[in-house]
This record gives sequence, C-alpha cells and structure tokens, in this order.
Amino acid sequence: MALIPSQVLRVAILLSYFSILCNYKAIDMPAHQTYGGSWKFLTFIDLVIQAVFFGVCVLTDLSGMLTRGSDIREQEQQLKKLIGLRDWMMAVLAFPVGVCVVTMFWALYLYDRDLVYPKLLDSFIPQWLNHGMHTTVLPFIIIEMRTTYHHYPSRSCGLSAVFCFTVGYILWVCWVHSVTGVWVYPLLERLGSLSRLFFFSCLPPLLSLFYVLGETLNSYIWDHAYTNKIKAE
Repeated sequence: MALIPSQVLRVAILLSYFSILCNYKAIDMPAHQTYGGSWKFLTFIDLVIQAVFFGVCVLTDLSGMLTRGSDIREQEQQLKKLIGLRDWMMAVLAFPVGVCVVTMFWALYLYDRDLVYPKLLDSFIPQWLNHGMHTTVLPFIIIEMRTTYHHYPSRSCGLSAVFCFTVGYILWVCWVHSVTGVWVYPLLERLGSLSRLFFFSCLPPLLSLFYVLGETLNSYIWDHAYTNKIKAE
C-alpha cells in the first residue's frame, strides 16, 4: 500500500467506476428500457454508491491539501464535514452494500446462475464489465479501509440507517413488481409467496451483519496498526 499514495489509489478507483458506469449505461438491454430502468437493480445502485463514495474521498483529499497549513476555521469546518460524510458513507453504504452485492451475486451464480445472471446476459455484458460490477467492488473497498481510518457512527445509528436503506430497497422492488407484474430478479419469480417473504425478511439482518463486519474489520486493522506503531517507537 505504501508504494502507491492512497490519494492516487482513490483517483484510480474513482476513474474505474466512471468507466464501468459509462460502459454499463451504454449497453442496449431491454431491462434498461422497462419501468425503473437500471435503478431497480441493486448492482447498479451499489455502483453509484461506490462512485459517489470515492468521489467524496477524492474531494476530501483535495480539501485536505488545500487547507494544509491554513488557519481559516471555515475551511477546517468544511473539511471536517467532508470527512464525516466520507466515514458515514463507508460505514452505512459502501461497505455493507458492496459486500452484500459481491457475496450474494457469486453465491447465487455458483449455485445456479439463472437465478441472478442468466446466460442471455453474456451477449450483452462482457466478462470484464461483469467483474467490474460484481468482483472488484470488494478489493476496492478493502483497499480504502486499509489505507484510511474511518470513524464509525454509534452502533444503533449505523444499524438504523442500514435497516432504512434495506427496507427502502425491498419496498422499491415490490413497487416495481406491482407496476410491471415482473420481479426484478429471476430468483424472486421462482420463490413462492412465503419463501419470498422469508427472503425479504432475511435481508435487513444480513446487511446489518455486514455493517458489524465492517465496523469490526475497521477497528481490527487500525487498532493493530496503532499497536505496531507503539511497539516500533
């Protein structure tokens, strides 16, 4: 990590997300033309979250460079707000949603790809773009966690925000179905009513688990780094 400055890594990751989003939106898929467009897919929502998050990271780095050595209190306050926004997005959105997309996609893909990514999509989405949407998200977010300490909100506030996001997405998926009569994912089409209800009820605890995982990993990485620094001194 030390070989490449964290600021350079963030810019590179941000540019990669711009490339992925532009290439994805350029694909002429029927699903993009139906109600809700790309916004009904959690993968696309996650890509936007990751792009906005790393955009905030880059903006924070630039603000930090501009305010370095400055005594202007207003600039310092703006920088603190950016850092607070960056840390909140990492804790509540970027890490739990990113990990959820990667783990759920590949778990379902390996079990039966037609449940989440039918073979028909291979003719629309190249392999590199598929991995950009469903694989590299995880190492990118781990790199960010490893290079920068993120202050997590209180457990209750963080979990409440994750719960609201998850329930909001579930309601959005149900609304799309009520309008179109078609479920967003093939998996939901195959499930019965009770099984579908059980699946939806498992999502908030799952995202909450990923939130706690991120909080624990963040603490472990930086407590460990702090301990090693003290020993070295």
